[in-house]
Amino acid sequence: MPKEKKSIGKTFIEASPLLLILILSPFLLLTEEKEEKYVRENYTKFEYLIPMRDGVRLFTSIYIPNDYSQKYPILLFRTPYSVGPYGADKYPERLGPSEHFAREGFIFVFQDVRGRFMSEGEFENMRPHLERKKDNKDVDESSDTYDTIEWLLRNIPYHNGRVGQWGISYPGFYTAAGMIDSHPALKAVSPQAPIADWFWDDFHHHGAFFLPHAFNFLAVFGKPRPGPTTEFPPRFEHQTPDGYKFFLELGSLKNVNERYFKGEIEFWNKIIEHPNYDEFWQKRNLLPHLHNIRCAVMTVGGWFDAEDLYGPLKIYQNVENNNPEIFNILVMGPWAHGAWNFSEGESLGDIHFGFKTSKYFQEHIQLPFFNYFLKGEGKLELPESYVFETGANRWRLFDSWPPKIKQLRLYLHEKGKIIFEPPQAEEDVFDEYLSDPSKPVPFTEEITTRMTQEYMIADQRFAARRPDVLVYQSEILKEDLILAGPIQAELWVSTSGTDSDWIVKLIDVFPDEMRTQRSWFMPPREVSEKNLGGYQMMVRGEVFRGRFRNSYERPEPFEPNKVTRVSFELQDIFHTFKRGHRLQIQIQSTWFPLVDRNPQKFVPNIFFAEEEDFIKTIQRVYRSKEHPSNLKVGVLESK
Repeated sequence: MPKEKKSIGKTFIEASPLLLILILSPFLLLTEEKEEKYVRENYTKFEYLIPMRDGVRLFTSIYIPNDYSQKYPILLFRTPYSVGPYGADKYPERLGPSEHFAREGFIFVFQDVRGRFMSEGEFENMRPHLERKKDNKDVDESSDTYDTIEWLLRNIPYHNGRVGQWGISYPGFYTAAGMIDSHPALKAVSPQAPIADWFWDDFHHHGAFFLPHAFNFLAVFGKPRPGPTTEFPPRFEHQTPDGYKFFLELGSLKNVNERYFKGEIEFWNKIIEHPNYDEFWQKRNLLPHLHNIRCAVMTVGGWFDAEDLYGPLKIYQNVENNNPEIFNILVMGPWAHGAWNFSEGESLGDIHFGFKTSKYFQEHIQLPFFNYFLKGEGKLELPESYVFETGANRWRLFDSWPPKIKQLRLYLHEKGKIIFEPPQAEEDVFDEYLSDPSKPVPFTEEITTRMTQEYMIADQRFAARRPDVLVYQSEILKEDLILAGPIQAELWVSTSGTDSDWIVKLIDVFPDEMRTQRSWFMPPREVSEKNLGGYQMMVRGEVFRGRFRNSYERPEPFEPNKVTRVSFELQDIFHTFKRGHRLQIQIQSTWFPLVDRNPQKFVPNIFFAEEEDFIKTIQRVYRSKEHPSNLKVGVLESK
């Protein structure tokens, strides 16, 4: 196969488990046609039903190079989102993780997982991993991957005996599951934005339910499949562009089945039946099973991934801890969910990163990784962690993640100040606000029915101006401040109710005299100027459902007006707060409709709360010597 290094435009998207949405300009459409022509001219397609150990057959499309003068590694992609186009004479616009792979030469294998689209069997969301398999009836995603590889090695010609696997989002989960008890031929895998546990990724964050994300996704993906099909179900129509209005008028989530789902969405029913982290969710946690991995692993994620940020960070960490002898690298870029696969990665929302970060990743990190381990080409010059430093807008290489950092605490003080020194007030001083679930704080200024990608990085001034949002801010920084690694919130709070959510946001406040940045929108030739003076860029935000402060399995009510400690992780960051900027912390109790409304009155199952359970409460955040609310952060020395 000729190895053409010319860059081709992005043509294929597996960007989100919510919807397969492709927004194309005329240029990209022309590029698609060019790329599809190349694939059709240089590859031959075959379709098979590959038998698993229990007899179930999985529909698989295979693309083999027409140049038979050499042997090629196999690159496997397993998905619940369709391997279309179907038909031996139908070809996709692109093969592999980027447009470079078809020209490099691989045998590409795409497989519908069991129970999805054209594959046989019953589908199960986040199928639990079985540590011990007693007989051929005991199957999971690890065994299906193993059986697929075994069949390919025996039946597909011109392979070199080496197999790689990759996938983004839900396919990232199948990639991570497939490397457990690795097949001997599996040499390199790349779980990208992988789901690790749906009580932490996508649908829940610290027990709080991500409403539009779960609702919109399951309204399509969750519909029952009557039999093998090549078609996706139709999208859900909200009958309004205003998601805030739609979900507020929905009222209690017990109304979802009555008005819309009619009990037909099995996984929605499971979610509302299991509001706590019980055995149902624990069995779907992949992290404890990441053992016996004998291949190289490259886990990829985005700092601004609204769907799966937990997954890549935790999967990398657990692979590292449980399999210290293998090559294991973490790559984190300034991306939204899967954006390294379908965008240039030069900007997100109003924020620009200085250059095409996705192209850099594709050419200098991803392709060399697979070429080295699957073809034996090139040199392995990748570090333990290849991470993008937002704010400074540069790639950094470390021999561990997190790198060596100094742990400090940002304390809340009077008059809305943040400093690194703890408060000294002897009495229990506090700041308070009225939280009203009938008028929740919006998570975005945008009118939308979905969970936007941009909310992860958007300007927070609209929230700072609300009376039910507490705002704390540092003095103007005299030197750059680089924060790296996880953030731990420790709040001392009280509520006049018996339940409450606590949302904490860490924000980079730009100087008022900040110069404009160029913001690019579709179509690409239309340019607008955005004045970023005073911009409040969210660097990290997270929600904690207070009932789970002592246990995610056994929720507990708050004692009204009693000072109570609430501590939770906000996930990692790697961000430079530049000289002249400020740090800001916002605290609130609603984040709607991104997060479902907590009634603020303790009920056993919030999904079945009655309308009268939703009450106003007085929320207090304490900042005294005895109860010093703070964020624990990691500070990296500037170099």
